[in-house]
Amino acid sequence: MPYSAGARLPGESASKLGHLAVIRSEWVRALVSEFEAAKAEEQDPTNTLWETYSAEGVTPLRNVWAVDGSFVSIQSEQKPPREVAFVKTALLTVDRVRLEAIDKDHPHPLLLQDVLTGSAVFHATVFPLKNIRTVLGSNYDAVRHIVRDSMKIDEGGAFYETLKWIAYKKWDKANTSNSPGFQCPHCHEDIVQGLPQNADEDVCPNCTNTVFLTDMIGFHLDMDEESAPDSVASAYMLIMETLMLFTAIRVLWGHTDKSLVTDTLFIKDGPLTLRSQYSKLVPNIRAFLQHAKDLSRPVHVIGQEKSGAFFDHLASIVRFAQPHERDQSPSFAVLSHEFVRREVHRSPDLANPYGKRTNWGEKVYLKIDPGTYMVLNIPTGDYLDDVSMPTKEQLIGLQRIVATIPSLVSHKFEGALFPVELANGIASMSSYPSASILQRFIEEQSP
Repeated sequence: MPYSAGARLPGESASKLGHLAVIRSEWVRALVSEFEAAKAEEQDPTNTLWETYSAEGVTPLRNVWAVDGSFVSIQSEQKPPREVAFVKTALLTVDRVRLEAIDKDHPHPLLLQDVLTGSAVFHATVFPLKNIRTVLGSNYDAVRHIVRDSMKIDEGGAFYETLKWIAYKKWDKANTSNSPGFQCPHCHEDIVQGLPQNADEDVCPNCTNTVFLTDMIGFHLDMDEESAPDSVASAYMLIMETLMLFTAIRVLWGHTDKSLVTDTLFIKDGPLTLRSQYSKLVPNIRAFLQHAKDLSRPVHVIGQEKSGAFFDHLASIVRFAQPHERDQSPSFAVLSHEFVRREVHRSPDLANPYGKRTNWGEKVYLKIDPGTYMVLNIPTGDYLDDVSMPTKEQLIGLQRIVATIPSLVSHKFEGALFPVELANGIASMSSYPSASILQRFIEEQSP
């Protein structure tokens, strides 16, 4: 690697001729020749199993909830710089019928205002990251308490109640199970049994210090005593997106109109995934979705991936799929675990099945018209431990979801969904001017 440019001296230039010796290899010359003479593929080299969708007899979902979030890290100008992270997430509901009346290419601002009036809530908080601390304790303890307080205070504790609803499986009135187990933030020993049913806090059986239910999520595992990476902020954003979406699900699940939750589409920006220590919530999320499926009250949830390996793979093959004309029917492809391993990740056989610990949704490609395509995640409920799974029959509400999406498409961005676009407009904190305003605020508050 060359030396990069500094404040006084220029960077080191990379060699332009150092690679020429490798051309002596017969294999390399053949590869270069093939690369330069490569012809355009006439058919999908990955053999993606596209299916034509028919909306005949399928009722679209009437209501839509969407969630999105953003975070930004801010550094002060003084040396050493103080660093904090602001996190903001937003939950939005729209009536699909009213949304259809809006021009997706040139939406009228007054019609948008009418749709959005009283339809959105947002959550915001701030974390200390580096060179800043409160008089109450270390950054480590500050982040733990800020996580707990932010969830418990906002919206009257609705998001915190959703955390308890998921952690203790409270959709099942007969269930008395503990929370998932976790590592104590004080002694770092495992609390295997978790917290007792419905508890907000308890004492660690190993060190007798107080632990919170929010410690179960595991933010403290990414921190040390006096600093935290901005991955704590991004993880909090993902957790809050999930909790806010499930707050809507929880409220509608308990509504007297039992069909209301089933007649609603819940959209999360990004994949339906919780990685690393945060994946301990995934089994309970799957359990609820399977429970709803078994009761014939399916909950229709999707995640939309706007970038990454799956989006890039879809972009490379989507031209082979119908529709090629605007009057043709949409098509979709459900990706099996084997297809994901072989064609998207291009990896050898995995020791652990794809997504078994982390994913609560499976991958689906959808092409609506010649210029509109997207990567969706759709749950199956219980994880299907089979490389040939899932199939379209296992995906919860696939038919009604695909019937609904064309009415939600926005033509302002590539493959955009209008509810996600609106939620992002509420939740986003751009680098300019929002970030500079936050930086100025932090400096004014510093002594």
